[in-house]
Formats: sequence, C-alpha cells, structure tokens
Amino acid sequence: MAIDRNTVPASRKWRLEDLFSTPEAWEACYADVEASLDFSAFEGTLGTADGYLACMRAVNAAAEKLERLYVYASMKHDEDTRRSDNTALYSRARFLATRFSSAVAWIGPELTSLDDAVLAALAADPALSEFDYTLRRAAASKPHTLSRETEQTLSMAGSALSGCRQVFSMLNNADFPFPTVKDENGKPVTVTHGVYGQMLRSTDRGVRRRTFKAFYAEFIRLANTITAAYAGQVDADVFSARAHRYPSALAAALDREDVDESVYRHLIAAVHRGLPALHRYYTVRKKMSGLSSQHMYDLYTAVVPDAELRLDYEQAFALVKEGLAPLGKEYGQLLQKAHDEGWIDVEETEGKRSGAYSTGAYGAPHPYVLLNYHPCTSDVFTIAHELGHAMHTWFSSHAQPQEKADYRIFVAEVASTVNEILLLRHLLRTTDDRALRKYLLSYYMDTLKGTMFRQTQFAEFEAVAHDMAEKGQPLTAEALCKVYYDLNRRYYGRSVVSDPEIAYEWARIPHFYTAFYVYKYATGIISAVAIVDRIERLGEAAVRDYFGFLSSGGSDSPVELLKLAGVDLTGRAPFDAAIKSFSDALDEFAAL
Repeated sequence: MAIDRNTVPASRKWRLEDLFSTPEAWEACYADVEASLDFSAFEGTLGTADGYLACMRAVNAAAEKLERLYVYASMKHDEDTRRSDNTALYSRARFLATRFSSAVAWIGPELTSLDDAVLAALAADPALSEFDYTLRRAAASKPHTLSRETEQTLSMAGSALSGCRQVFSMLNNADFPFPTVKDENGKPVTVTHGVYGQMLRSTDRGVRRRTFKAFYAEFIRLANTITAAYAGQVDADVFSARAHRYPSALAAALDREDVDESVYRHLIAAVHRGLPALHRYYTVRKKMSGLSSQHMYDLYTAVVPDAELRLDYEQAFALVKEGLAPLGKEYGQLLQKAHDEGWIDVEETEGKRSGAYSTGAYGAPHPYVLLNYHPCTSDVFTIAHELGHAMHTWFSSHAQPQEKADYRIFVAEVASTVNEILLLRHLLRTTDDRALRKYLLSYYMDTLKGTMFRQTQFAEFEAVAHDMAEKGQPLTAEALCKVYYDLNRRYYGRSVVSDPEIAYEWARIPHFYTAFYVYKYATGIISAVAIVDRIERLGEAAVRDYFGFLSSGGSDSPVELLKLAGVDLTGRAPFDAAIKSFSDALDEFAAL
C-alpha cells in the first residue's frame, strides 16, 4: 500500500540534490545548455583533428549538462507523477533534448562524407583516442550512408515509417475492446493487459480458460487490422534496410548495435538444441499439476507451494550483499555506499511511478535506483537486479571518457542478471529448507524459460516474418498465424496443448514493432549465466575479467567487450552452458 512520501525517512529516499542543489541551479544549467545549442560554426571542419576535437568538446559539454538536466527532471517526475510542476519540468527537459538532437544531426552525415583515408587517420590520431571507436563506426557505416539530402529526406519520413507502430499502440492500449469475464467469485472483471496475466495465475481453471478464450477472441476479431499494421511495420523495416544498402532488415538492425549476425543464428540454433530440456520441464510441470491435458492457459499457475522470502528492506539488502560477496570487497563497499548515500528510493509512495529502474548521468556523483519495495522474493531479486545496472553505470562512467561511457542496450541486462543469478545460487547453497529450495529452482527455471526460450521464439518469428517480406511473400493473417502456431508447437512440445487461439499471440506483442530487439533479452541472460559459471569456477581471476567488462562502457563492439568477461557469443559455448544450467536445475527440481 502506498504511503505519504513525507513520512519516509531520508535514508530511504534518493538524494537528488547531489545532481542539483536547488531548483535555481537546474534553471541556470538549462539556460546554459539552451544558449550553447548552435554548433554550425563547426560545419565543414570535421576532416581535421583540431576541427573534430573542438566540435566534439563543445557537443559533449552540452550533452553532459543536458543529461544531468534530463535525469533530474525525469526522477522528480517519477517521485510524484501527480504534481504538475514535476510534469512541466520533465516536458521542458524532453523538449531541450529534441532541440539538441536536431542541432547535432549534421555531424553523422558530414563524418561519413569524408574519405576513408581521412577517417582512418582521425581514428588513429592519439589526440582523438577517446573518439576512436566512434570514428571507426562512422567508417564502417559509410557503405550504408546516403547523401546528406537523401538522409534528411529519410529522416523526415521517419514519422510516416513509424506510423504502423503508432496504429498498433493506439489499438492495443486506447481502443482495444477488453472483454469481461467472471472471476472465482462470479464477479465480472474487465480483462485488461495487466489483469490478463493475473487471471492466468488463478487457481480456478475455469477462470483461466474463460480469460484466455475471451481475450484472444478480441485479437482474432481484429486480426485483419493488426495484420495490416504489422505487415506495414515489416515493410517499413525492409524499405529502410534496402534504402541503406543492407542485405536484410536483420543485418541492418544488428549493424546498428555493432553485433555480428552469427550471434542471432547461434542463439536460435542453441535454443533448438535445448528444446528437449524445455519439453521435459513441461512434462514435469504437467505431472505436478495433476492435469490430464496441459493447455496454454495452464502454464502460469504456481506448481510449487508458496515459500516467499518475506524480508523487510534492511534484511533484504543485507541478503543481497551476502549473495554478491563473490564479487569482492570493493563491490560490497559500493553496495553499502548505495545504501547509505542516497542512491536508492525504496518505498512505494503516493503518486510514485510503479516498477523499478536504474538511471544515471555522466559526471554525476553516483547513479540512482528506483524501487517500490515489498517483502516478497521477486522484490529481493529486484534489489540485486537494479544495483547491477547501477554498478555497471558506476564502473563504466569512472573508467571511460564521456564518449565511451554509455554501454549499448545489447549488454544492458548482463550485470543486472549476473547479480540475480549470484543471489539465487547463494540461496541454494545456504538453505536446507526443501520447500524454499524447490521454490528457488522453480523461480530460476521460470526466469530462463521466459527470457531465454520465449524471447528466442519471438526472435525466430521476427526473422521468419521479415524473410517472407524480403522474398515478396504476402504477410497475411493466415500466413503469420501458421508461422507462429508451428513455432509454438515446436517450442512447447507434446506435453502442452497448443490451443488454436495461441496462433494469434504474435498479434499482441508490442516489441515486434521494434524489430530484432527481443533477442537481446536472451543473449543477456545467456551471457550472465556464463559469467557466473566462470566466477564460481575461477574465482578472483574471473571477477577481475568481469570488472574489465563492467568498466568498458561502449568502447568497442558489445560482443567484443563481453569477451573481456570470458563470454564469446560468436561460438557455441555460452549458449550450451545456459541450456545445461536450465537442465541441471530441472534435474534437481524433478528429484525434489
């Protein structure tokens, strides 16, 4: 239950005055950035080391201040979303960020217009060492960069090309005809997106079945409209890739992240090899539930008796520190600093944004963490998870120059998941409670199932859909449903009835409108498992390597940076290790 923020002790609130001591200081910084947004004097000078360095010094100085403004305003907004002054502050920060983006839009096209030899010389110049990766990426993107006029035209077309995403968003959130079903007590309940997940966890199978049937009935009725939206989005992805001379939409998406296409292929192939373990999981689940037939609407109920960790926040934080002890003394001291020095906003208060996240700004004294802590197992793991993000930000921003401090989305979930797995394995090592052990193993398998297997199923669907469009095959509702239904049967196996309605599940996944994004959830958890395995096997040497990764920011390709921690996603080893980890957990779970 949310409480009044004024009653929360200062020790459980984040300290935003570490970013700006007063509102007046924020306003002064805003005015300073606003006055520095004209970089046109540097146009035409990027071909020399002095010109490029002067330009980037000016741009990055403004960017550092802007980031601090934006982070402060967004956190003030999230403290209490009801306050109009907080909302206004956040809107102003977003507006200033848009102006900044427009002011620097010329830099990329000018860089890529330079001769290869000039770019290579700039990248090799010791005076520009902090920009070498940026310059190498600019050189690599040259084959896919069009003339300045054409790039500007495509940029102006961005709103039109993203229109299908907006159509789906409005349909899915604003205009969707959410059905009404009766709950366990016969009370009518409107099945929104959030309620749908809750209802599928009901112990009443009739409620689960009614909810599943009614919810998907609405997607089936809207199938033609949603198909048109998704097919339009895929067409936009294909058009953009071809316009920029990529062989496929997949190649274009992965190149933007500087990720080799082999990683995507390795992921799907490895998960296919691991499907027998997933099928065995569903067989065990079916046996435990006592069902003669296990349907898609039966897969989210608990099959393990409640063994929640009902710890207050201080107990939970202490447990997280214990679990992360393998990362060493320095890491533990930083965790304590986070606890003691205003990094973390703990309590659920009135008007506060829901959920949890970590954020930060380069040059700020420290990162921040938002929680809405309740005494349950998932929230204990959330502490570990969000502090993983915060520590990644801390190490990268302290080790790297501004240009290289921001790590890519591809590796954004690695540090957070490493923390969760370390905590879980600590609990498994230290508990003799059979019920808690079963609960933790189930929790771990469900995490791997939802992140590694399910997101890879989504990734495979995206790859097939885009491949069909690139070959000129029509993306009809019937064709997309067949692809998805066949994948569903392959992934879930014979112990689960693939109900006809599940063929339409693709129609309700918002992530599909940001192509080739979801696979990063899977590679993130696979990398984390490999890192934890290595730490447990090699000890301090592996921890040093892991800290090298945490400190690497965005200084190279994310796949190359993961190699610092001993994870090579261009080979089979980390993928197979994650499948083995799932299988080992299942073996113990089945024995219990």
